[in-house]
Amino acid sequence: MIASIQGQVIQIGEDNLVVEVGGIGYLVYVTAFLVQSQRRGETVSLFTHLVVREDSLTLFGFQEQEEVSLFQELIKVNGVGPRLALETLSTHNPDVIKRAVLNKQEEIFAQVSGIGRKTAQKILLSLEDRISFTDEMVFSPETAGINAEVQQALVTLGYSVLEAQAALQALPDDAPLDLETRLTLSLRFFS
Repeated sequence: MIASIQGQVIQIGEDNLVVEVGGIGYLVYVTAFLVQSQRRGETVSLFTHLVVREDSLTLFGFQEQEEVSLFQELIKVNGVGPRLALETLSTHNPDVIKRAVLNKQEEIFAQVSGIGRKTAQKILLSLEDRISFTDEMVFSPETAGINAEVQQALVTLGYSVLEAQAALQALPDDAPLDLETRLTLSLRFFS
């Protein structure tokens, strides 16, 4: 098993990087965030998961070990393959995914291209006993609802789902629970 890879980025694709290590270029499928953050010629260090199929060996790379663990749990879910698991991690960061599982928010998974209601429910059922949570991840239903509205408003304003989630995570714990205030505070994240 290839557990990690470190080398120079020699090519950047739509959903992958070619990382040169010792004169060999490895094609590594990565999240959208990683594709956007990399530059040709830079050195990258990734934690990896190798998917072995009868006709292929496919390498998936992540910045954090937590992402690899979550990826491995997602691909255990019936109906979720490696590409869909990667798409899930490209749409939502690990904290958002864990929070969605903890708060049973199937609509978070339904935002991922290729995941319908039934698959979202399977993910929730499968992951609820397999991943660990922190106390900060517990949202009241009211907070979860307001945050979903703020996220939707930010996306409507042109920010990506990942940017919107980052802004929401940066909100102070004592932020008021009204839409207008939370949206204003979230917009400050981008200035």
